[in-house]
Amino acid sequence: MNLTSKLTPKLIRYTLKFFCRAIIFGGVAFMYISDRQLLADMLNMSFQFGITPLHVLWAIFMCIMLMHLLPRYREWRTMAWLKLSADKFDPVEDYDEVELLKYVQDQNRKAWTVMLVWLCFNAVWGFLYLFDVIQESELLLITAFYFLSDYICILFYCPFQTHIMKNKCCVNCRIYDWGHFMMFTPMLFIRNFFSWSLFFTSIIVLIKWEITYTKYPERFYEGSNKNLKCENCKDKTCQYKHAVKELAKGGK
Repeated sequence: MNLTSKLTPKLIRYTLKFFCRAIIFGGVAFMYISDRQLLADMLNMSFQFGITPLHVLWAIFMCIMLMHLLPRYREWRTMAWLKLSADKFDPVEDYDEVELLKYVQDQNRKAWTVMLVWLCFNAVWGFLYLFDVIQESELLLITAFYFLSDYICILFYCPFQTHIMKNKCCVNCRIYDWGHFMMFTPMLFIRNFFSWSLFFTSIIVLIKWEITYTKYPERFYEGSNKNLKCENCKDKTCQYKHAVKELAKGGK
């Protein structure tokens, strides 16, 4: 499969953002390996003692979430996120409202299955932290890995898409903007401003997405929104996933 002739501006941008996240994860991993206690101390260090790398990381995390809440940054987004906007809804003529209802019910059931799986999985980190098996530095490292994994799911392979949601691509993903809530779940267990500000801001992003989905489900279904159909997609951010699938098939 020749990807170089098919790369879109959005795919190139998302690829660059993936490498940026990989660098950030590598930096956190390096600090963890070098001095995990210092990394933990930075989590509780206020600005009056100077700006630390974690202050910069916090600012990056917060800016990313705020860009999801402020409409002026919409041009940076793919249709996977833009579908919540009214001006990106191009209705299919005489779409079947009964089919839309069935779709919503099915996607809601699968979405809350994902939520249950995610909370149960991350409860393990909570228990390990509660019983002092892992410390704050490990929770931060896990968060940094989740930060990178968000783009692994978008570009290469998503276990939730493959095994639970069964959506064909991110453009049609019911839980696309759950990513921030997922990546900052470990921060819930650390009681300080750095961690809780990230986690509860991610909750606001999640709530905004869910309210929009509940009020305007027709924007999220390709059977009612022409912009979600493959033939109308300009982003083509699914190309790497298709390449991975082809490689996997070839290796069998």
